[in-house]
This record gives sequence, structure tokens and C-alpha cells, in this order.
Amino acid sequence: MRHGHVVSGSGKVIDETLAVFMPAGRSYTGLDQAEIYCHGGHQVVRTILDLIIKSGARPAEPGEFTKLAFLSGRIDLSKAEAVGELIAASTEASYEASREHLVGEYSEYVGSLRERLVSILAEIEASIDFADDEADTIDPRHLNKTLDEITGRIDQLVATYEGGRIIREGYRVAIGGRPNAGKSSLFNALLKQERALVDHEAGTTRDYLSEWVDLDGYAVNLIDTAGVRGEGSQVEKAGQARSRELVAKADLVLWLADVTMPDWQDRSAADIRDLEYCDILLVGNKIDLVANSGLVCPDETCLISCLTRDGLNKLRGLIFEYINDSTRNMISGQIVTSARHRNCLELAGRALEQTKLAVNNGESSEVLAFEIRRAVEALAEITGQIYTEDILEEIFSRFCIGK
Repeated sequence: MRHGHVVSGSGKVIDETLAVFMPAGRSYTGLDQAEIYCHGGHQVVRTILDLIIKSGARPAEPGEFTKLAFLSGRIDLSKAEAVGELIAASTEASYEASREHLVGEYSEYVGSLRERLVSILAEIEASIDFADDEADTIDPRHLNKTLDEITGRIDQLVATYEGGRIIREGYRVAIGGRPNAGKSSLFNALLKQERALVDHEAGTTRDYLSEWVDLDGYAVNLIDTAGVRGEGSQVEKAGQARSRELVAKADLVLWLADVTMPDWQDRSAADIRDLEYCDILLVGNKIDLVANSGLVCPDETCLISCLTRDGLNKLRGLIFEYINDSTRNMISGQIVTSARHRNCLELAGRALEQTKLAVNNGESSEVLAFEIRRAVEALAEITGQIYTEDILEEIFSRFCIGK
């Protein structure tokens, strides 16, 4: 670390600074690297950066420092991806998942599966080279047992992806229902702020509103949709069409019903019957307007009042239960949050299934070696032992500049 001044070519002192040199092997990138610590004003930073660029440097591309760390061998590719996830983490759950990936437990686990397959591959290739030696014959029962165990572990990893996706991208909750059911009021109540306009006139919400909220460590994307009905202006009908699309992509749909309507249960049942979504929670609103409550409700119905806030804590608890149910397959340190990793794992799993089929059909050792090699390569793509420039471009283009 050195103390001094950044000075322009004309001798003008730009700022009093500290500078540190980090030799190769002791820096973030794994290469020779220098850092300058100046005062944090925007103009000071820009002036120093302009001076450095004029001296022959260039601005870094998105993710270029982390990409250099990978290419120099300081970190593997899954750890490099974890850096991007850590930077983007907005909740405790997403931070913990990305942190565990960064410390390496996940890549070590995937690497151990790959090493076991490499060992099996070596035995099979040895049996090819020494086909006349009975001692090197592969035992089909032992091979199938080992492949079953490894396939089971891969399947367990794949099963964590849905929960991992929710941790990384957030849990999508769409509020749907007929006009004037109180969707925008519920949206505001869950956000604890007046974000959406509320009016007694039907069709107030012409387009969807979307906001994020932290629910016990999970990022929840709340979406207020336009009321679904068969009338309204062209703009309102366009909003209704978009609402149907958003509801179709949601992890959970809160279908809001007005319990002051005499036939609200039949109407809600008919509305929900037309939906084809995984999780739908029927929410009855405006219980403050029903005398003595006394509501007989279908099972799995949550009764609330957006006006008095009655039932909202129960509703938040139910949403959290749905999130927990979606993330139940997760194991600390072994959570798949990347669609790329899931695809590689599924490819490895299919290759091992083909291997077991080949074993049972009495195929040659060459066929077994071919399929296992496919599985080995698929796992190697996760940690970056095998990669292409397209894969690196796709990963690091999502990073911000300076990382």
C-alpha cells in the first residue's frame, strides 16, 4: 500500500490517494492487479478514470474481472456465477444460497460425482484395452448399483432447482379476480403502502402493477392484475388479456372474491375451474361488510378485510407456507439456482440412464464408455472444466461493469 497523489500530465494534483499492488496469485483476478483508493466524489472518480484510460487502459467489460479470475484458475465457473448471484442477492435466502455456492461446497459436491464417474470410465476403458484379461471384466450388477446411486444424487440436485429458482428470481404471486373484488386494496395492504389507485368503479386497473416485498427472507413479486370480465373498453380488454398471461406464469395465484355477493362461492368456483395453474388460493374479501361473519366457505379459503386488515397476517402465513412447500427439497450447500446447471445435470442423468440400459442389453464396453463420457462432460460444464466462449459470454454478460 502506498500513499501519494494522482497527478495529471501537466503536473496538476487530481487527488490525494492510496494505491495497492497485488501480485499474480494474490489478487481477485489471479493476475497482476492494482487498485487506487480515492475520495468518493463522482467528479473525482471520473477525472482519475479518464486519466488512466488516456494512459492506455480501457474500461472493463461486464463481469470481466470475474471472468479473468476463472480463466486464471483462481475460481471455477460455478463460483464465478455465484459472484453474480451474490451481487444480485436482495434477501437473506438468496444471499445464503449464493454465499454457499461461492465458498465451494456445491462445486465440490458436483466435482465428487464427476470424479466417481471418471473412475468408472477408467475401469471400462481398461476393460477395452485388456479385453482378454478376465480380471478386468466389468461386473454389471456392481456397475448398475453404482450408477443408480450417482443418478439418485443427480436427481436430488435437479429436484432443488424449482426452490433454487424461487430463491434466485423470487416467488411470483399474482392477485386475480373479478372487478371490484379489492385486488388493488389487497396489493396495497400486502405492500403496506398506497401503491395502486383504488376506486369503487369497475375497471380502474387497466394494466398490471408489480412490486417486490421481502417475506421472511424470501423475495416475493406481487402483481396486481386487471379484473377479468367480458366487457370494458379496448384498453381494459387488453389489460385483462395481459392479466391472464401474468396469472399463467405465477407461482401462486390469490383469487380474490367479494363475499358480499350472494353467489360469490359459485362464481369463484367457476372462475377457478377455468384456470390451469399449479397453486391457487381463494381469498374472500370484505368480511367486515357481512353481518356476524357467519360465512360458510370452501376448504382452503382465506377470509380477509382489506379495510380493517383482519386476516392479513393469516394470508401472509399461507403465502409463506406455499413458498416453503416449493423449497422443501433443498439441502444446504447443494441447491441448483441456475437453469444452465439444471440442464447439464439432466443431460448427465439421461446419459447414465442410457448407460444402465446398455448394461442390461449387454452392449459393448465402447457403448458404455461413450454414454458415461457424456455424463462426465455434462458435469464438467457446470464447474467449467469444459466450456465454450458462448457459455462464458452468456454468463458474464449478465454481470455489472466492475465485477
